[in-house]
Amino acid sequence: MVYRADPPSARCLVALDALDLIYHRPSGMTHIVSEPVPQILDMLTNGPADAEAIVVRLLEQHDFDPEGAVEAVAARLAELEAIGLVERT
Repeated sequence: MVYRADPPSARCLVALDALDLIYHRPSGMTHIVSEPVPQILDMLTNGPADAEAIVVRLLEQHDFDPEGAVEAVAARLAELEAIGLVERT
């Protein structure tokens, strides 16, 4: 499944220690999230992508063990879709 996100201008991010607040302007809702949600949304600013492509993009900028990453990102994408921060294309 390929997902897209609204442009960064549609979100206001406030970092609070280990958590982040994301105000989604189109819906008027504020979401409390943690890593890797902000990073996933950042990767979608480069265009729509599936979980595997997002992991590849993340690996270009962050150092982490990719084992199990595609499944983890896919789960986060499903959660983000449920709350309206991403949508399937």
